[in-house]
Amino acid sequence: MTKQDETASERASWAGAAALAGAALGSAALAAVLLYSSRGKGKAPATPIHPEDAPETD
Repeated sequence: MTKQDETASERASWAGAAALAGAALGSAALAAVLLYSSRGKGKAPATPIHPEDAPETD
């Protein structure tokens, strides 16, 4: 094998590893987004603040 053939196979192996790493990062990011977005859906809405009931601070 020549030096040129070795570098071509090395490039192919790095490209495959980079594709796997990118897929792993992408799926982890997607899972994090889905978990974060579903965090606050089960909570009751907060009671609105009524300014007419607020104590005077003047």
